[in-house]
Amino acid sequence: MTSDSPGLWAETAPPAPPTEALSGEVSAQVAVVGGGYTGLSAALHLAQAGVSVALVEAAEIGGGGSGRNVGLVNAGLWLMPEELVARASARLLDALAEAPALVWDLVARHKLDCEAMPYGTLHCAPDARGKAALTERARQWQARGAGVELLDAARTRARTGSRAFRAALYDPRAGTIQPLAYARGLAAAALGAGARLFTNSPVSGFSEAGSGYRLSLPGGSLLAERVILATNTYSTEPFNRIRDAQSVLPYFNFATAPLPEDLSQTILPRGEGAWDTRKILTSFRRDAGGRLIIGSVGQLGRGDAALHRAWAERALRRLYPQLGPQRLRLGWWGRIGTTPDALPRLHRHAPGVWSISGYNGRGIAPGTLFGAMLADLSRAEITETDIPLTPAQMSPDPLRLSREALFRAGSAALHLVSARI
Repeated sequence: MTSDSPGLWAETAPPAPPTEALSGEVSAQVAVVGGGYTGLSAALHLAQAGVSVALVEAAEIGGGGSGRNVGLVNAGLWLMPEELVARASARLLDALAEAPALVWDLVARHKLDCEAMPYGTLHCAPDARGKAALTERARQWQARGAGVELLDAARTRARTGSRAFRAALYDPRAGTIQPLAYARGLAAAALGAGARLFTNSPVSGFSEAGSGYRLSLPGGSLLAERVILATNTYSTEPFNRIRDAQSVLPYFNFATAPLPEDLSQTILPRGEGAWDTRKILTSFRRDAGGRLIIGSVGQLGRGDAALHRAWAERALRRLYPQLGPQRLRLGWWGRIGTTPDALPRLHRHAPGVWSISGYNGRGIAPGTLFGAMLADLSRAEITETDIPLTPAQMSPDPLRLSREALFRAGSAALHLVSARI
C-alpha cells in the first residue's frame, strides 16, 4: 500500500505524547509555529532555559517532512565543502559539520526512543564520475580535519553487501534514526521541560498586538513577545511566503517486510545508512526491525505511485539480488524544500519574528541545530550575526512552479524507463 501518512514510521514509532488543540487565549514569551525538528528543538531549548514557550502545530507532531524522510543524520549539506564556504561561510560549514553530534547528544541526554544508529553513512558511487566526485569530497572534508574515509570497491562491497558500487565515502559523524520517533521524542522532552505544545491548531491569522504578536487559531489565540516560524515547505497562509521562497522536491520511500536475520545481515551489516551519487539518487538503509527501506525522488500520487514502486522493486533486485522477488509492503512520501543556491534561508519577518527554512534534503541535523540557535536568538542570548546565515529578503522563487513540475515529471520518466530496461 501507499500512504499519505508517515507510512512505516507511523507504524513503528512510540506513541506521540498527549497534546490537545489550543483553546481560549494563551500567552507565552515565545510562540513557535510548526512541530517539526526546527520548532521542537527551539521549544525544547527555550523551555530548558526557563523561557515560557508555546508551540502550535497545524496537524500532528512530525506530520510533515520530519516524520516522512529517510532518517539520515548527515553532516554538512549537499554542496561540496569548499563550495559551501564560497557561497556562505566557513562558520556555516563548521556548524553543520558538528550538527549530528547535537542530535546524538539530545538522543542520549533525553533517552529518546528513536532507533538511533550513530554508525555513520555511506555515500556510494556506481560509476567513474561518482567515484571522482567522492574522491574530491573526501579531500575537501579531510583538509578540514573531518575523519571521513574513501572506501575502494572491495571495502564498499563488504560494507554495503552490494556489488553495484565502485567506491563509497564513509562519514563516521553521521548515522540514522527513526525520524518520526525522533520528532515525538523531542516533543516529549520539550513537554517535560515545561513547554506547552498544541496540535491540530493551524494558525489562520497573524497581527501585531501591543509590543508583541497575536496568532489567531480556530479555538482561540496565542499572544507572544517573539515568534519562531518553523513551517518550512508545509507553510500556508498567513506564512505561505516561506513556502513560495523554495521549490518542493518530492521524495518517497518503500519498505520491505522484516527480512530473515541471516539475509538482513548481508545488507549494510554495520548499520550505516546509504545513498548513491546519481542525479536522481537512490537511498537505502535498514531499520531496527530488519526492514530494508529504499527511496528516491518522486511523489506517490495517483498517476505515478505504480511506476515508482516498479522502479523500487527493480532497484532492490539490482542492489541485492540475494533478496529475490520482494513485495514492498509500505510506501510513503514527503516534501523537501530546495533553494536556488542550495543554502538554508534565515528570514526576519518583523522585529522579533524569524524563520529558518530550505534545508535542501538535510533537515534532521541542521533543523535541530538551527532550532537551538533560533531559541537562543529569541531570548536575546545571541544576535542575528551569531547565526551563520545572512538574513535574506523574503521573495518567491520565480522558477518554483517550473522546477517542481520538472522534479516530478523527470523522476517519473527516469523511473519509468529504468523499470522497463
